[in-house]
Amino acid sequence: MVRFVSNCTITIYGLLEGIVNKDIDNVSSHISFWYDPDKRAILYQVGAACLFAFVAWYLISNTTANLERQSIATGFEFLDREASFEIGESIIEYSAADKYSKALFVGFLNTLLVSFIGIILTVILGTFLGIARLSKNWLINKCAAAYIEIFQDIPVLLQLFFWYAFFYEMLPSPRQAFNPIAGLFICNRGLIVGIPASNPIYKYMAAALILAVIIIYFIKKWAKNRQNKTGQAFPVFSTSIGLIIGLPLLTWIFGGMPTEMNVPALKGFNFKGGLTVSPEFAALLLGLVLYTAAFVAEIVRAGIQAVSKGQTEAAIAIGLKPGQVLNLIILPQALRVIIPPLTSQMLNLTKNSSLAVAIGYPDFVSVAGTAINQTGQAIEGVMFIMIVYLIFSLLTSAFMNWYNKKRALVER
Repeated sequence: MVRFVSNCTITIYGLLEGIVNKDIDNVSSHISFWYDPDKRAILYQVGAACLFAFVAWYLISNTTANLERQSIATGFEFLDREASFEIGESIIEYSAADKYSKALFVGFLNTLLVSFIGIILTVILGTFLGIARLSKNWLINKCAAAYIEIFQDIPVLLQLFFWYAFFYEMLPSPRQAFNPIAGLFICNRGLIVGIPASNPIYKYMAAALILAVIIIYFIKKWAKNRQNKTGQAFPVFSTSIGLIIGLPLLTWIFGGMPTEMNVPALKGFNFKGGLTVSPEFAALLLGLVLYTAAFVAEIVRAGIQAVSKGQTEAAIAIGLKPGQVLNLIILPQALRVIIPPLTSQMLNLTKNSSLAVAIGYPDFVSVAGTAINQTGQAIEGVMFIMIVYLIFSLLTSAFMNWYNKKRALVER
């Protein structure tokens, strides 16, 4: 009897559910277009696309008409013409007889150089400051806090002006240059340092360094799998240091151990030879790194504080040392909080490098500005500037997103 009643109840429930679903379908099919959110969304998207197309057409047609009215030529033919201006600093060989396309490429490389070095130094300095900000040592903690407050509150452009004035106004002339160690000179012409003389063996040393990095990558993967299976840790850090130093050193030894140096020497009013870091490059790099590192320090501090104290207490309880707790427990978990805002600061540093034009460093904006003044191709020049910084931003974001995904915590 009980089973019969239960079966009847299930049957009646099924019939009622079918009737209700049918009624809901009927109601949905009779909903007005304006009250259907899916259909409205399609309409809004089509409308937005049409509005964007209309605005783009209006701007392009209006700009083209104004340029024709003023007899201003458009196009990219100027890229094949002779640039006829010098660039103070260049990674590759360049002269005024080269084309505008090569001049713009030189500016691109200069911007890439200062951005790449600046990001690396900023991450290193900002990480140390963020950890120092949480130090139990009162002096270290307060010094880090003072640095962060001071450099955050001073606009980056004023910092660039300060460092530029420091090199040109406070440092002596080349004849009175500081010479703290042999082969190193500091003056208002920049930092001049001796470098090894050109030798083919150094190319092989660079190849050995790249090989060491590749070997380290595979060693890290092997060590991680080994630790997951056996619980035994492999000394990856010390092994990496040994490979990075050892392989190039062995290459240098087997290559005859060349020791000839290209030492700078004072000739006339300036130094000749060696490697010169210009005041403009040094001022730009110092200003960007010191300014951005203050923000990165706060990001690192917030990421570390986001990790539960229980994690630290548990790590100490099993016998880990403070350095191991930081490297193995805290930082890996803090990275998920640190990486997104850190990416924004990297992008800010890259975009702030365009302020180089204020202190005379020939970055892409400066070179493009000179090309615009000489050719009158303002639209093309500004478009190049926008595209270059868009490329920098997209590549940086893509790399950091990949790294963030790789470092994400995996629940087991």
